[in-house]
Amino acid sequence: MHDSKLVYSTDGGKIQEKRPEMSRSVCKDGIVRIHRETKGRKGKGVSIIQGLDLDEKSLKSLCTELKKKCGCGGAVKDGAIEVQTDDREKLRSLLEQKQFTVKLAGG
Repeated sequence: MHDSKLVYSTDGGKIQEKRPEMSRSVCKDGIVRIHRETKGRKGKGVSIIQGLDLDEKSLKSLCTELKKKCGCGGAVKDGAIEVQTDDREKLRSLLEQKQFTVKLAGG
């Protein structure tokens, strides 16, 4: 830090913080992983799909399709798809039909 006595300046206008762009959940090995999580959801199981190399619009359309085929709810959060179902095998078969390499991860 330099020795400046500057207290206030109108030089820069409003200071805007940089917002981080939506990060993709890309694993380096190119494998899509389906995790099962119940933490913080009052015991209800949620399947989290990570590792899809898709942009936000494509993730949302894939999420909508998976929700319709599984008959459940879900959302796209932080580059991952959260589907409110425990049926990871059905999700696995649906993603494999779309030519993704899929692994079941976690318990």
